[in-house]
Amino acid sequence: MLRVAVIGGGPSGSCAAEILAKAGIKTWLFERKLDNAKPCGGAIPLCMVSEFDLPESIIDRKVRNMRMISPSNREVDISLDKVYGKSENEYIGMCRREVMDAFMRDRAADLGATLINGLVTTIKTGENKQGPYEITFSDFGNENNKVEIKTITVDLIVGADGANSRVAKAMDAGDYNVAVAFQERIKLPKEEMSYYENLAEMYVGKDVSPDFYGWVFPKYDHVAVGTGTMQKNQSLIKSLQAGVRTRAQKRLVNGEVIKVEAHPIPEHPRPRRVVGRMALVGDAAGYVTKSSGEGIYFAAKSGRMCAEEIVQASNNGKTIPTENDLKNYLKKWDKKYGTTYKVLEILQNIFYRNDSAREAFVEMCDDMDVQRLTFDSYLYKRVVAMKPLQQLKLTFLTLGSILRGKALAPLKYKPVKSAVRDEKEVEKMLKNYKIKGGIKVKN
Repeated sequence: MLRVAVIGGGPSGSCAAEILAKAGIKTWLFERKLDNAKPCGGAIPLCMVSEFDLPESIIDRKVRNMRMISPSNREVDISLDKVYGKSENEYIGMCRREVMDAFMRDRAADLGATLINGLVTTIKTGENKQGPYEITFSDFGNENNKVEIKTITVDLIVGADGANSRVAKAMDAGDYNVAVAFQERIKLPKEEMSYYENLAEMYVGKDVSPDFYGWVFPKYDHVAVGTGTMQKNQSLIKSLQAGVRTRAQKRLVNGEVIKVEAHPIPEHPRPRRVVGRMALVGDAAGYVTKSSGEGIYFAAKSGRMCAEEIVQASNNGKTIPTENDLKNYLKKWDKKYGTTYKVLEILQNIFYRNDSAREAFVEMCDDMDVQRLTFDSYLYKRVVAMKPLQQLKLTFLTLGSILRGKALAPLKYKPVKSAVRDEKEVEKMLKNYKIKGGIKVKN
């Protein structure tokens, strides 16, 4: 019987373990921290809810409006109500990663995967990295709270252990640059929190990120406020987070930071994602999209696709798949999503290069055709071909927006106005205090 170790218990690892266990394959699922809360916006597309059979109980908020805020504080609503009509069937799900990850991990365990609360420390890969694979790990799950060093031997490894993947190092997958995400969870007064009932905000500008965006996303009883940037700008991350808080301070006034988080995220796929009988999925493989920074759906999808290929190639665990068998998963993945990643990288290079382009980007988001294309591609992971007239319109719209963006781009960034209080009231509140805890923000 085939023996598989899935290292990493996030969406990619849990989905892989679920498919393997359902097929009757002996599966170990490793997660070093069962209450891990990855600093992530936590937005999931609608198609993921049905495709991965996620219960509504893990969804904190059903967002139907995304507000884009330009460097000059122009606000544009991308509304599901306008695109699809007033229906509760379309929404962006907002989740806390510790809740969603735990559900998916526990489901894999219920289906037969052996869940190990432990840290993998060494991986012996065998001759020419072909296995069998000897995995040594620190087991944290003992009743006496003592850490035990244990070893298991497996025929195949699925590396789902994030941007700093130990599996990637063991298989010599090649180096890649990592970006960094920084996030504060901020609990707001009732009035401010009501504004974010079904609304998420995205801020663009060099003050919040030179190559990405800042976000304010609603969760169960708080908002996630964060930003991300590429590796070359990592030293700026705290000042960029301060930029997000400064821009949004009138909407976050009297908030209290309840958690501070930071985490590396991949900038691009690794040079090698399959070596021997070891395969990478999720962040370990580098499956985070440019422009949007989306990673949850693609992590889960890659874990499932990799596991399905293992099940098929092994005849439900009766034989051991070859390296070429595992590479079939990569061929299918690249064929299905390769174009998506390339298009989003191009969009990031065009619209995140300076504040003029960012102004143009936000202005374009006010166009209904752009909104429909955006939601169709995000919610349902489908690309709808544009009609020639739409393509022509979009070209002229882009050129016009870029020209106007040069005039609108600000020399100095200002806070957006409060959405629930008048200016005098909020200014008075700001004199007393802004946000309790977290990083320090200059006045």
